[in-house]
Amino acid sequence: MNDFKEEEFENSKVSASLWIKVLKQLGETKKHLIYLAIFMLMQAGIDVVLPLMNTYAINNYVGNSSVTTRSLIIFGIVYFALIIWQAVNVYFFFKQAGHIEMGFSYSMRKKAFKKLQELSFSYYDKTSVGWILARVTNDIARLAEIVSWSLTDIVWGIAMMIGISGVMLSINVKLSLLVFAIIPFLFALSMYFQKRILQLHRASRRVNSKITAAFNEGITGAKTTKTLVLEEAMYTNFKELTGELRMKSIRAALFNSLFMPIVSTCSSLAIALLLNEGGSMVIGGVIEFGTLYLFVNYTQSFFEPLRQISSLMAELQMAQANAERVMSLLETEPEIVDTPEVIEKYGDILHPKFENFEELHGDVTFDHVDFYYNENEIVLKDFNLEVKQGQTIALVGETGSGKSTIVNLVCRFYEPKSGRILIDGRDIRERSIGWLHHNLGYVLQTPFLFSGTIKENIRFGKLDATDEEIMEAAKLVNAHDFIMKLENGYDTDVNEGGSRLSTGEKQLISFARALIADPRLLILDEATSSIDTEKEKQIQDAIVTIQKNRTSFVVAHRLSTIVDADRILVLKKGVVVEDGTHEELMAKEGYYYRLYTNQFNEEQQASLLQLNKKRAKEQSQEVNFEEE
Repeated sequence: MNDFKEEEFENSKVSASLWIKVLKQLGETKKHLIYLAIFMLMQAGIDVVLPLMNTYAINNYVGNSSVTTRSLIIFGIVYFALIIWQAVNVYFFFKQAGHIEMGFSYSMRKKAFKKLQELSFSYYDKTSVGWILARVTNDIARLAEIVSWSLTDIVWGIAMMIGISGVMLSINVKLSLLVFAIIPFLFALSMYFQKRILQLHRASRRVNSKITAAFNEGITGAKTTKTLVLEEAMYTNFKELTGELRMKSIRAALFNSLFMPIVSTCSSLAIALLLNEGGSMVIGGVIEFGTLYLFVNYTQSFFEPLRQISSLMAELQMAQANAERVMSLLETEPEIVDTPEVIEKYGDILHPKFENFEELHGDVTFDHVDFYYNENEIVLKDFNLEVKQGQTIALVGETGSGKSTIVNLVCRFYEPKSGRILIDGRDIRERSIGWLHHNLGYVLQTPFLFSGTIKENIRFGKLDATDEEIMEAAKLVNAHDFIMKLENGYDTDVNEGGSRLSTGEKQLISFARALIADPRLLILDEATSSIDTEKEKQIQDAIVTIQKNRTSFVVAHRLSTIVDADRILVLKKGVVVEDGTHEELMAKEGYYYRLYTNQFNEEQQASLLQLNKKRAKEQSQEVNFEEE
């Protein structure tokens, strides 16, 4: 079901427009980047001036007996001042770069998390957890490193090369052109290597995301792995992924390692040409020895930032895959959005205007609704349904019949492709998503608890709930007794995912969390299918009371739990084939009748088998007692 087409990027060179988008995300750290650029420009200036100072010393002081002490002292003071200035620059450079790296990471992760809260339910349907985690952790960390260190090094390198070029051309054009003659050859090589390095690093990033996803599945599915004895298969799969990553990373490193010696060779070739021509000029008295020294020094200094820029361009190539992935997340638009008029009145999902929220009564209408996830597979076609306030609607049918789709549309996790859904007589799109979800209580088939205490998990349903309200909600769903038997009662830590509790206990907490919000719409998505018969009876008793004056949609697997529903809709391929109360549908002896009787017989057989096992165990214990 996962769709990763958004991760396939085709740019084979550094994209300036992409990096401009990244830099626009700097926010509050932008001023630090400006300061950093200034320090790097000053550093480049010092790096250009110091060789000139050395040349001046060689030409004027070496072998010159007429040099005065005062002149040497002044020269020494200026030289020392430049060294101190250079040291101070380096200090502030590291300080500003650290600010940028940490600030950028914080800002980008905050924006990414905010975006994940805003994205529609469909995004999580087609994007795996591993890919999302890779973006928010590895990719953003890599971008922060590039923005804070690499980009500023490029500023230094370019400034350094421009400064050196200007000085060399002003002193001797012929020698300068000898140095510059190597650059076109080096540029052509750079283009080739950058393209190959980018391709290899994109491939390695894709494999890295698969590894992250495999880690996630290995941890969350540890119990299933062990019960199915899949350890070897999981390890083999993981080994293949890491082996693939190793191979692609080595190939990228190989290309990178070949590139750097080529740049060094070009630098040495330029120096050789310079010494050959410059040496002749010194012998002929055309230039001074200090000038030749300056050109050799500048050539080394010229190719050093060129080497760094080439390396940094390779780094940018590598990081471009990270940038593309992060920006694709930040630029992903939710499929379900409120209109500007609705946002102005009700606020958005993160900034709701509760004072403008109208009361939700609970009338729900499906008006000629069409819906599909895939255009070739229509789920609902011209679907109509009228639900009155306070009714309990049970949805029954085989997998793929449209039960969960109807619930998802009511919750506005998806929107109809055509037709309308009305709540209290108004189109669902005329009021905000936040308004609807504020009035919604939803309990899933597989309960999910957040890390923290039982009290904190129930309070997620109503953040300002008092301890007394939390306890009352727990009592309503018959969770209070088992909670009080725990070591720390309501302050017991449930661990990640609620691992300290049984599935039934987690479901009871989920019920309390949903009910403490006093929702006007209650959604139970096969919420009792994972609970044992004893707890199911407890919950069913609570549900009967709680559903009063609330509109409830119940997606049912166990038909015994919906016999008291006001209406039972039997669905086949998105079409209501039967509609009525339990008694009415049983009297028809149709599809629902067959489903119910078959399930009833299966449950009776299971109960009888369980009872026989219990009796056999008791008899065995009695025999052992008599023998003793």
